[in-house]
Amino acid sequence: MSREQIEQQMGVLLQGADHVYTVEELETRVATGKPLRVKLGLDPTAPDLTLGHTVVLRKMRQFQDAGHKAVLIIGDYTAKIGDPTGRSKTRPMLNNEQIKRNAATYIAQAGKVLDLSEEKLEIRYNSEWLSSMTYADVIGLLGQMTVARMLERDTFAKRQAEGKEIYLHELLYPVMQAKDSVEIRADVELGGTDQTFNNLCGRDYQRHAGQPPQIVLVMPLLVGTDGKEKMSKSQGNSIGVTDPPSEMFGKIMRVPDPLMGDYFKLLTDVPEAEITTLVDITQSSPRETKEKLAKLIISQYHSREAADAAASEFQRVHGGTGGGLPDVIPELSIPTDKLDGGRIAIVDLVRLCGFADSKSDARRLIKERGFRINQQVVEDMTATIDVKHGDVLQRGKRRFVRLSIS
Repeated sequence: MSREQIEQQMGVLLQGADHVYTVEELETRVATGKPLRVKLGLDPTAPDLTLGHTVVLRKMRQFQDAGHKAVLIIGDYTAKIGDPTGRSKTRPMLNNEQIKRNAATYIAQAGKVLDLSEEKLEIRYNSEWLSSMTYADVIGLLGQMTVARMLERDTFAKRQAEGKEIYLHELLYPVMQAKDSVEIRADVELGGTDQTFNNLCGRDYQRHAGQPPQIVLVMPLLVGTDGKEKMSKSQGNSIGVTDPPSEMFGKIMRVPDPLMGDYFKLLTDVPEAEITTLVDITQSSPRETKEKLAKLIISQYHSREAADAAASEFQRVHGGTGGGLPDVIPELSIPTDKLDGGRIAIVDLVRLCGFADSKSDARRLIKERGFRINQQVVEDMTATIDVKHGDVLQRGKRRFVRLSIS
């Protein structure tokens, strides 16, 4: 491989990375011309991938396009614990059925970014090696990690300082993830910055196993639509790769203006010089910039036609034209046995239509004037109302359902 080819490939692979451990090691392995095994682990702790996940998936696709082999590990065994990274309390443990159901959706969703051809992608489930380990095997793994090293991890250090509980099974998570790297002989592991500790543990365990330590390349975390926290479904600030186009468009339009630069850099292929112009309010309209971003992202995960339709619908509903309702509204069928003489408590109706997970969430939504029936704000959270076939229920500006009585 010529020096020019090495520099060109390194330029692509390092673009947008937050940190690489180490750049020199990566360049040395790239220079051999041998395809690298590039690892990414995804735990199926929820059924949907978000745009936050695609930041690392896009980097993995760049490695594929450069001739390297992507190794996607579905963490069906590590999901039993759940990554404690950034968690102020212990995750609830998932059962096998929940994990299996979530995992079934991951490959198809990842395929919206990755090349799924056999020569470009290897898919593994870490239950292949973790489920067969004996107690002696686990003791052997734990013997390669000190307590002091484990407590260097910011998540655990913070909990310990605050007097919060740390359970022993949570300490196993980085060890299990490191074992994955050993088993698949990873050359590179990708992750977000919050995965740095886990990924570096993989380097340590590979050294113990007599393998060359993997290069660790971490990407910035994508902040969610709230403009504060890492994008996460549990935070309620996420945009899912399978969200309907109109919903995706609306969510992107809610992203705070200061995040536009990061969203363009991490989620699109727009050149940096053009991004600089787009986010400069003296040269571009913030609304038009968001519309461009929304169209680009929807085109990636749906189609250009879907993006144009979503933009037109958003303009009609939110731009002061038309009747204020989408052209297509999903239908919700309510069984008559859920009604009492044709009436239903408003908080129960909010829950039935999927706008809230609990009665307390429903009350909060109503208190914040976020629920409408036939475009009229509902303010009485204690009300019991008549419902009719064809009523349109609305949460905020983006979510609608049309009732039918069955």
